[in-house]
Amino acid sequence: MEKVIKQTVGIDVAKEELVVCLGYMFEDLRPDLRAYSTFENTKKGFRLQLQWVKKIADKNAPLFYVMEATGVYHESLAYFLKDQEQTVCIVLPNKINNYAKSLSVKTVTDKTACEAITKFGLSHYLEGWEKPSSILKRIKQLTRERDQIIKERTRLKNQLHAEKSEAEPNKSTISRINKRITLLTKQAEEIVEEVTQLVNKDQKASQTVQILDSIPGIGILTAATIIAETNCFDLIRSKRQLTSYAGLDVQEKTSGTSVKGKPRISKKGNKYLRKVMNMSALTAVRIDGEFKSIYTRIHKRHGIKMKAMVAIQRKLLEMTYTLYKNQQPYDKEHFKNSHMITEVEPQALEN
Repeated sequence: MEKVIKQTVGIDVAKEELVVCLGYMFEDLRPDLRAYSTFENTKKGFRLQLQWVKKIADKNAPLFYVMEATGVYHESLAYFLKDQEQTVCIVLPNKINNYAKSLSVKTVTDKTACEAITKFGLSHYLEGWEKPSSILKRIKQLTRERDQIIKERTRLKNQLHAEKSEAEPNKSTISRINKRITLLTKQAEEIVEEVTQLVNKDQKASQTVQILDSIPGIGILTAATIIAETNCFDLIRSKRQLTSYAGLDVQEKTSGTSVKGKPRISKKGNKYLRKVMNMSALTAVRIDGEFKSIYTRIHKRHGIKMKAMVAIQRKLLEMTYTLYKNQQPYDKEHFKNSHMITEVEPQALEN
């Protein structure tokens, strides 16, 4: 009987369902997709999946559970498997997507997706995932809660403006809307205070936030959001990976000489990172002369404000990773004299 040297359980995680595939890698490096099943994305489904894998997996070969870092639906499963002392590997979506393209799969389904994840796990070196610290997890929850609060407050402000614009505004309606806006503003402020306290409790988080906070346009809340959404850059190995994880990577459709689509950012990534980087870019351009001149130069070249702003977003995000890796705060003179942001990529950027 052929010896199995590696096993992966590729899991395509959806809101309500787990699509699972178990694969073997033999000594001759030949992959074999051995079994396929589906389970509910619930604690009961997690237990059934674990039992199913244990029944059919090779007891003598290392076993890896592989899934994408998409949304929040994978988190409960990852925590459960880690508590069961399983080796969990969480991979950035762009890695899986790029690998899946090489398989030439014509029809994309949940089954083909989990098969691609399984094959990726068998053919690549995998790093074990570790749970984020309780503080980083709490910061992520709080910053996302604040994002929802700000959305609701914006909706109410628009509603208030519409109500005041009527021929005969209802005073009691206006009063109630104002009270709700006041409440949401207070809650948003409370969250900022709570996030600040949490950051100060953790030495690594505090040190990293201080470094990122030194960058023009990036404040404490933005820095806290970045380290929470990236688990303090735990899954990130390069600036390119980080921009891809945020969905700020450039996609371009070309085919020979007859098909050429406009390059645009993918937006297939962490929307919370994109949102905070958008606000940071707006602030950096407004308060910092260097970023303002870069924005102006790009704007003049392309004639589209959003292209210039997206370029600033990308470079600010890349800078957070560079400074984190070097453990050095932002140095304006070094930035001014370096080639870190002397020019954007040659491709045009579309939002």
